[in-house]
Amino acid sequence: MTSRERVLKSLNHEEADCVPYDLSGTTVTAITINAYQKAMKLRGLSTEYNPEIVDHIQQIIIPTEENLVKLKSDTRRIGATRIFQYEKNKRVEGDVITVYDYYGCKWTFQKGKDIYFNLAGSPLKDFETVSGNLDKIVRPDWKEYVDDLEACMNRQILSAGDYCLIADRNTAGFTENSLRIRGYESWFLDTMLDLSGVEALLDLILEDKINYWDAVIDWAIKTGNERKIMVISECDDLGAQDCTILDPDVLRATVIPRMKTLFSHVKKRLPTAKIFLHCCGSIRPIIPDLIDAGVEILNPVQFTARDMELKGLKRDFGKDITFWGGGVDTQSTLNHGTPQQVRDEVCRIIDLMAPGGGFVFAPVHNVQEDVPPENFWAMWDALQEYNV
Repeated sequence: MTSRERVLKSLNHEEADCVPYDLSGTTVTAITINAYQKAMKLRGLSTEYNPEIVDHIQQIIIPTEENLVKLKSDTRRIGATRIFQYEKNKRVEGDVITVYDYYGCKWTFQKGKDIYFNLAGSPLKDFETVSGNLDKIVRPDWKEYVDDLEACMNRQILSAGDYCLIADRNTAGFTENSLRIRGYESWFLDTMLDLSGVEALLDLILEDKINYWDAVIDWAIKTGNERKIMVISECDDLGAQDCTILDPDVLRATVIPRMKTLFSHVKKRLPTAKIFLHCCGSIRPIIPDLIDAGVEILNPVQFTARDMELKGLKRDFGKDITFWGGGVDTQSTLNHGTPQQVRDEVCRIIDLMAPGGGFVFAPVHNVQEDVPPENFWAMWDALQEYNV
């Protein structure tokens, strides 16, 4: 069975020859530079990765094709890098690197101190309201951006092979982008004091997302790759550890309808692709709303968050969505557990989630800097031995 066939079986809620595995099919099911190099070194594999760092903010890389084959990843990613023209964009002063993202948010990284880039400036933070100030957001020249995106995808498609091809988003989600553009404290106050401004900002992000996916789909049609794209990957972290980030009714009135508009547009243009949503945290109350909005794949399945117990999720929603992730906890077990504890958790979760299909194995989130290489391989070995 090919990787493409294996993932398709799972998406159709059928059991394949083994549980599909995703490493680096998206920038939320991936691995950081340092974690990757330590893990590969332990097993004597090449520590090289593909030239493009796909997400400098999170320090996310795509392994070389040779290593992706050895690691038996069933997925391959296409899509934009997070920082447009990073080398041209970055500014270096002493040991501090500064870059600006798609919406002009400022990010800094201090060499020798930081592991990731940190948010250091929000373009609308100093204004009293969002309303009337959306024109202050400066985005890249669209034609130049699309030309760069197409060139990027032309390189990426060369290694797509007979794998599950995932078209990944270029920026964060509706609320994530809003929070960064406005500043966290100001945005939460805006949801009570300037909700119309918040919704106008969400509409601007919606328009940009539709434009991005139109550019990806136009490229796919032009190059004859539209039927190769199996998954469209979007994201928005609507949950904290013990609740949603806003009252569920507010999310139902503001964010989720815009998700539905976006997903409906994409499905109309690319009906064979499945809609993947990365949404961290305690989101059980709004899972039915996400399904109604068009979500067909839920990631990362953060089972340590409140009310996100896996057995109940599989029972209540397993016929409607595919669970993509949740294979091992990245807040405790994978980074702080012993290799045996990692192995035991992987096997337990496969027992819970694999029956009947509808499950793709990945950790709860990216494999981070603090994951010991022994634990990465304990996860991988357990999956290879137990996933049939």
